[in-house]
Amino acid sequence: MQKHEKQIVVIADYDYSDVDIERAIIEGAGLELIAAQCKSEDEVIDVAQYAHAIIAQYAPISSKVINALVRCRVIARYGTGVDIVDVDAATRRNILVTNVPNDWCENEVADHAVALLLALARKLRTYDCATRTGVWSWQSGQPIYRLRDRVLGLLAFGAIARAIAARASAFGMRVIAYDPYMSAADITAHRATPVSFDELLEQADYLVIQAPLTAETHHLIGEAQFRRMKPEAFLINTARGPIVDDRALYQALKEGWIAGAGLDDIEEEPAKVRGWKPTNPLFSLDNVLITPHAAYYSEESIHTVRDFATHEVVRVLTGQPPLSPVNAVQLAKGHPTPSA
Repeated sequence: MQKHEKQIVVIADYDYSDVDIERAIIEGAGLELIAAQCKSEDEVIDVAQYAHAIIAQYAPISSKVINALVRCRVIARYGTGVDIVDVDAATRRNILVTNVPNDWCENEVADHAVALLLALARKLRTYDCATRTGVWSWQSGQPIYRLRDRVLGLLAFGAIARAIAARASAFGMRVIAYDPYMSAADITAHRATPVSFDELLEQADYLVIQAPLTAETHHLIGEAQFRRMKPEAFLINTARGPIVDDRALYQALKEGWIAGAGLDDIEEEPAKVRGWKPTNPLFSLDNVLITPHAAYYSEESIHTVRDFATHEVVRVLTGQPPLSPVNAVQLAKGHPTPSA
């Protein structure tokens, strides 16, 4: 690279209407911006092979991609989870990975999870569909149970899950939580009862998934888990779709193993698929509510995540430390530097 050349930042993909926020920050720092809409590894390599930084929303930044990068110094995720990035591969190439601390959408996701819970609990879809066909009867929603003293079970108990717990407590619900990475004392300190995974499944009237997607959590909820749940229980997933086995969920909902589900994502994660069609059989069921991975959305949160992720790239490329590095500790231990 010649000294007069600008460093290149590639936005691998985005689902915003424009990249004006990013462009103002990147070009304001004297860097060059290239915006793309990649869905595959090869597409990312084609556009970002010689980039100095990558910002990605859903595009796969896999080991294949990372090993093809020539100049990359930082990969920034639009969001908190980094399941689209092979962090180990990035670390081996001495590439920083950054994310956005989850307080950017903590309130939005907590509100969305509780909104799904309330809609399911009060049978809002059932009532709405009935009244639109001329059925004006409270009995069309039977059975409905009061929320007070019902059990909210949380799979993972991070900041967002704790915000969900606080909202549920206001309705008089009892909160239990399973999180293998938190001590029982920490869970208790946040006014929840620590339980085992099996106890979570068996006791929850509303089971809310708020765990990250990892190799350990992929298909963590499948047929065996649904069969352990109460037949009147509801599943709510405001985390990643692949944590739930959709085929097993369809069977559980169709055959009445559980009462219903509220999903903010489905297993195929449509935002990652070009030309996606709604062929998932879950869409044919009346006892499931599905939103398009929108739990994080508000006008304020979208602005925050775009601003933060972009500034992380600028910080790294201008010699400043990032505010939210994912692999800084591992990099500090020493790894080979990628070719310049």
